[in-house]
Amino acid sequence: MNIFLNKKQFYLFILFYSIFAIFFALYVEYILLYKACTLCIYQRIPYVVAIFISFIGYNYYKNDKILILIVIIFSISTLISGYHYGIENNIFKEFSGCNNSTIEIIDKSELLKSFSNNILSCKDVNFKLFGISLAGINLLLSLLIVIYSLRTLVYEKN
Repeated sequence: MNIFLNKKQFYLFILFYSIFAIFFALYVEYILLYKACTLCIYQRIPYVVAIFISFIGYNYYKNDKILILIVIIFSISTLISGYHYGIENNIFKEFSGCNNSTIEIIDKSELLKSFSNNILSCKDVNFKLFGISLAGINLLLSLLIVIYSLRTLVYEKN
């Protein structure tokens, strides 16, 4: 009994997992009303790319270059979420895009506008699932996908 997915099934899994991840992030942001920080938004980009790449991979599953793209995409996702998780746990300093510290106010109207466009700090964890931030969950799942993708690349011939 083989518990591992073949390449075609794997691409289908990545496709549905990526769609689920995007919809879940949008659900948390727009239905549950937890505002997303800058890095939360950046973490969605690899999933959007993975949707398109996995769709292509499902149709051309014999081409290993597509699987290598999945490894690269989820490696990038691992780096972004790892950096975000590190910021949340005070391992790394947050970059300037994560806070309002770079805003220079010249007049009252710009001050009022800056309050309405308040950027959420990347080190603030507003939503947790099973006691872990979404950046931590994304870090773990992206790393598992990279490992599984590499395993599939090495051991699956078709």
